[in-house]
Amino acid sequence: MRLEQAVGAVLRAGVTISSACMVIGLLVVLAGGEGDTARVLLHAGIIILLATPVARVVVSIVQYVTLRDWTFALLTAIVLVELAASAIAALVFNRRL
Repeated sequence: MRLEQAVGAVLRAGVTISSACMVIGLLVVLAGGEGDTARVLLHAGIIILLATPVARVVVSIVQYVTLRDWTFALLTAIVLVELAASAIAALVFNRRL
């Protein structure tokens, strides 16, 4: 599978699943259903949406390694490390005391 096709498939899947979770969660809220179920669905939708770009970077790394394009594999791995570092920094520095 070409890189563009793999990345496109990951992005479509992430947005579709995220949207489905959020729509179902919203429908549960509007129907007056259980609050915990709706909350879990809405949170899952947001988390999946935020994880989609990270999955795209991981797929890119795998594709570049498969193609033995070590320069782009390394550069993309650096991007993944930067994404992880920013997420960790946000969690650590945003802690409420």
